[in-house]
Amino acid sequence: MKATLNLLKETLGKPYEDLEYLLNALKEILLENGEEAMASQIPWINDIPELASQELTEKHIQLYSLVFQLVNMVEINGAVQHRRSLEDQDLASVNGLWANNLQKLKSHNIDERDIAIRLKDIRVEPVLTAHPTEAKRATVLEHHRELYLLMVNRENSMYTRKEIANIRHNIKQTLYRLWKTGEIFLEKPDVQSELRNIMHYLINVFPEVIPVMDRRMIQAWEDQGFNAQTIYELNAWPKLSFGDWVGGDRDGHPLVTEQVTEETLKSLRLNAIVVIRRKLTDLVRHLSFTAEMDEVNADLKKRMLQIQSELGSRGDEAFSRNRGEAFRQFVNVLITKLPVDTRRGHATEIMEYPGCYVESKELLNDLKLLQKAMIEYGSKSIAYDDIHTAIRSVETFGFHLAKVDVRQNSAFHDKAMQQLLEAAGFEKTNYPEWSEEERIEFINQELKSNRPFTHQKIKLGPNAEAVVNCYRVLESHISKYGTDSIGSLIVSMTRSVSDLLLVYLLAREAGLTRQTKEGLVSELPVVPLLETIEDLENGPDIMRGFLQHPFTQRSLNHFKQKEELDKPVQQVMVGYSDSNKDGGIMASQWNLYKAQSRLYETGKNFDVKIRFFHGKGGSISRGAGPTHYFINSLPHSSIGGDLRLTEQGETIAQKYANKVNAEYNIELLMASTAATAILSQFTERKPHPLAHVLQRLADDSKKHYENLMREEGFIPYFREATPIDAIETSKIGSRPAKRTGANSLEDLRAIPWVFSWSQSRYNMTSWYGLGTALSELRDKDNKSYEEFKKVLVYDPFIRYVLTNVDTSLAATDEEVMTEYASLVSDTKLREKFLGLFLGELALTREMLMDMLGQDIEKRRKNHYYSNQLRASLMMYLHKRQVKLLAKWRKEKAANDPAAEITQTQLMLTINGIASAMRNTG
Repeated sequence: MKATLNLLKETLGKPYEDLEYLLNALKEILLENGEEAMASQIPWINDIPELASQELTEKHIQLYSLVFQLVNMVEINGAVQHRRSLEDQDLASVNGLWANNLQKLKSHNIDERDIAIRLKDIRVEPVLTAHPTEAKRATVLEHHRELYLLMVNRENSMYTRKEIANIRHNIKQTLYRLWKTGEIFLEKPDVQSELRNIMHYLINVFPEVIPVMDRRMIQAWEDQGFNAQTIYELNAWPKLSFGDWVGGDRDGHPLVTEQVTEETLKSLRLNAIVVIRRKLTDLVRHLSFTAEMDEVNADLKKRMLQIQSELGSRGDEAFSRNRGEAFRQFVNVLITKLPVDTRRGHATEIMEYPGCYVESKELLNDLKLLQKAMIEYGSKSIAYDDIHTAIRSVETFGFHLAKVDVRQNSAFHDKAMQQLLEAAGFEKTNYPEWSEEERIEFINQELKSNRPFTHQKIKLGPNAEAVVNCYRVLESHISKYGTDSIGSLIVSMTRSVSDLLLVYLLAREAGLTRQTKEGLVSELPVVPLLETIEDLENGPDIMRGFLQHPFTQRSLNHFKQKEELDKPVQQVMVGYSDSNKDGGIMASQWNLYKAQSRLYETGKNFDVKIRFFHGKGGSISRGAGPTHYFINSLPHSSIGGDLRLTEQGETIAQKYANKVNAEYNIELLMASTAATAILSQFTERKPHPLAHVLQRLADDSKKHYENLMREEGFIPYFREATPIDAIETSKIGSRPAKRTGANSLEDLRAIPWVFSWSQSRYNMTSWYGLGTALSELRDKDNKSYEEFKKVLVYDPFIRYVLTNVDTSLAATDEEVMTEYASLVSDTKLREKFLGLFLGELALTREMLMDMLGQDIEKRRKNHYYSNQLRASLMMYLHKRQVKLLAKWRKEKAANDPAAEITQTQLMLTINGIASAMRNTG
């Protein structure tokens, strides 16, 4: 093991020297606390000859989980330092960032004004979600963040030896805290704890990232020879905002009640005002200019006196501070106007009073007035820096922090409608059994009026009660604060036009529809989620029916006027998880590509802009992959300057746990979206040149993948050869692993499906079937095969898909797969399926090698050696998990109480392997 780390230090250098430093610090602190036994078991710095034969304890597994976290940390830090080194030589050298993307636009002869005009129309919205199998506690994440900052501090060459020794002391203490903090949830986390976790990023990370990103955009702009004044004059800043699913997503999640949604909305509002108040307080500190009231812009003076009057005694008190410093006085009254109660200088709860702000756009207008006054005063640099930062924070977070989406399953809505019909005394109430024609006719008739089916005192069935009560919470919040805080009503498993139109009726029941001059409209957008391959194929037809419906058209025009948009916008969510579970990686990716291309055309036919919302997960099977490559791989024109995508579970921590990495990942999103969208306006939209080949590969790989799934005995093999049963009963996420509780492959969520295959190192969901498809293409149509190979070098879609498959193959391990197969009790079943998996794996490796031309060791050196380091320890974790699974299953079958203790040990192995693999599905 020591030899493995030494090899990495020689080959890749500093990150692994940092790892050795951390491991030695951990060893020291364990020795200092009398834990000699575990100090001697730290991998890669100790010789542990008996490791293969010794019994692994809970402490071993906890130790391995911790050291894998340290590997992740030093590799992220290494990547940050490598980017800095490249940028120091040439700012445009780092792929996907502002300078690189602006250089690309410039190379297409697009001038700076054309770029700037379009930049201000760019909108990006990451949507933070909890993870049904999130395997790390918020407390642990806090310790990781602290440790990362200490490691960065250690880089400072100005420190004395004593200061460096103090940093080492603090690193050791943080490592010890991590060691003594349990890595897994012994109690299932509630939605509130998941909300606290994502709230950390929204309050403490993202507000600090925005000014850094804006400065980097200006630096990149000037680096390409453009004039920064163009950006300021046109106010050409791309828009960033955030979405939230925690507390709003109720698809198969019974813990998300209307009370949880109400508390979520309140908590987000309070914390948004905390963020804004912090920025305004910074502004007060910075605007220490000597300026009498009569020296500043007359409009500013007039507005200040108006606010002072509106706020009464509160306004008088705020105005009386900082006399002779008019700009500070103005910001003081803005702070006082915030709808919040403060104690000891901290915002503690929402408090509305006469004269306070209700909507954030009022504050935004006041800050823009201040910026204009500051420019007239002659302090342009402060106007474009300090005041700009405050403006951008209000634009980004408003008084809502993140937009809450409410998602529910179409089948749940059908039952809710049936229960509403029953409560209203209708004769025919079996709505779920109606034909599509019957449903549409009924909905059309009902949407002619704004009267609900029932009144508030009528007792409803459970589904109807859940939907209507949730919508009433939304209506109550909107009536007070407007719609900024709510994203949309998302219908998962959208199968028909009626699945979408029905939501308008359900919204009507809670007062979320309103009468306008044009007719009845919805207060909130309704959004389809197209998840399966069949749904993706039917998506354009579903959207055609939806977009031509008069109610939809009126509602979209209503949103257009309210948001001052150029044209109506319809959001469409596409799911990466279920389509992959349906047909494997190639069929999923190609059907997503085709669906987006066709949906773009559908929107164009109705003069409606389609805003795609990408439901991506943390693993390759669920849509993960390098951000800039992903964006570049999307169909021409499908971004349209507007991108929404989910950030899930441990992906959030990996990308955003420290601010430097957070800025990099947000910049990748913003800059790549901007460049791709702008470039599409200056280039011709054409079908994919190898569409016929991609269709063939998708069909052939899907057929082979489906044959495996249909093979007799597949489900018993899956349930025995992976830890799926342990994951289903685990306590590492608030959401159940199944949608309805049925014991079928269809009902199993895609996340635990992927997670269980990755734990056993099959990773089959991201490669199975592709080897056979490529092999058949080579043997039956060699001309197309060679063309495909040639295009792979430069085609962004093909390269993105195959690079992701390549990454997945690198993490797949035949020896580990065989180890888990030993759990399958039926010998014939075991031999049959293991043979199928190993045969397809060998063929896929062979085909990828032929396609890419080089071994992964040469092509992706860092990735290869990182996997080598992890693999040197993981086999012991896998063997321990296999033993524990066998023991636990036996205990469970015998109703032995010891099963609970065994399960806790099992969860530690699951967590340790997830740490090593860097994802939980």
